[in-house]
Amino acid sequence: MESGEFSRGKESIRADGSIVLVGNFEVDVEHQQRIGHLFGAMPSEMKDDTAFMDRIHAFLPGWDAPKISKELLTNHFGLVSDFLSECWSQLRNQSRVSVLQSRVFFGGALSGRDTNAVNKTVSGLLKLLHPGEGEVADEDIEWAVHIAMEARRRVKEQQKRIGAAEFRNTHFSYTMGADGVEKFVSTPELQSENSIGGDPLEPGQVWAISPGDGEEHPGLYRIEINEGPGSGVKILNKPVPPAFKESMGYAEQNLYARSVQLVGDKDPRHHEFTTQLRAFDASKSGAKLGMASLIGLCTALLKKSVRGGLIVIGEINLGGSIEPVHNPVTIAEIAIERGASVLLIPVACRRQLYDLSDDMATKIDIQFYSDATDALLKAMVE
Repeated sequence: MESGEFSRGKESIRADGSIVLVGNFEVDVEHQQRIGHLFGAMPSEMKDDTAFMDRIHAFLPGWDAPKISKELLTNHFGLVSDFLSECWSQLRNQSRVSVLQSRVFFGGALSGRDTNAVNKTVSGLLKLLHPGEGEVADEDIEWAVHIAMEARRRVKEQQKRIGAAEFRNTHFSYTMGADGVEKFVSTPELQSENSIGGDPLEPGQVWAISPGDGEEHPGLYRIEINEGPGSGVKILNKPVPPAFKESMGYAEQNLYARSVQLVGDKDPRHHEFTTQLRAFDASKSGAKLGMASLIGLCTALLKKSVRGGLIVIGEINLGGSIEPVHNPVTIAEIAIERGASVLLIPVACRRQLYDLSDDMATKIDIQFYSDATDALLKAMVE
């Protein structure tokens, strides 16, 4: 089935066609994701067969396709459907996979079948955009790769939901050019802008929990940092929360003082960091987010992503020491409630976390760090 060919005795039979399955859900997509998987509507012999699913190259989200309306019709010339279909049939004899060579590099999460599926979808999309064999722009290639990876990952996510361990790594990614930034592709129906997902964040983005202070409860934040030419750190929040400004100042000075250990031969003084703090709870001060801010600065400069599902805890002072966290159990419970899978916290909290209930302790991977370099290495995608 994988190669499109099978043998019976001395005879080898080859199939040149493809299969397209079209159907409807009887339930809402979001509800279906909670109670099962997106192949649940298929016949019982097929719906839980991960080997069969692995041969499916793409799962298109029909629920996102617009309904036919007069706004979608063109005023220009069109082609008769039987002529157009014959043109597309002839294009099946060609391939556009060669245009990807040395221009796009797939991440390590893609298996051989994943790569084959993505390549075939990309080839088909590029043939629709460029029927002639001319030069293809990087923007068109990236557009096609993103769609193909999303459609293939949707298949992989259903296999993972069925429970097959071999399909657990669904963090699909690609890099445009040898010196490009690795970009991770998610499926929109599994992604929420305001929740902690399992996908790695963009470089410079970090989830963090502030332990709060005497007047403010702990709160969830996301720090988003962009790097560009210039110098210094610019915080976009108006007004700038004083506590966050102080933590960001500590992070900036530690980056300058320990740049060799943290970012190698890159000179952070020749880069400007634009920062935004996003609060997801009633807490707004952004107090004691120094370590998360430092990791955000470093990953923005290194063009490296932070691990998916990770929350960073801890404040770093001007001398590089890690300040104690007085309520680590409460913070761990908040992290679990918000969907985090990994908690990166100072090693000094180890004994206090013995008070975390057994039920909570089994729901999150707690990793300890001793200094800034240790925290950065454990936070970044391997």
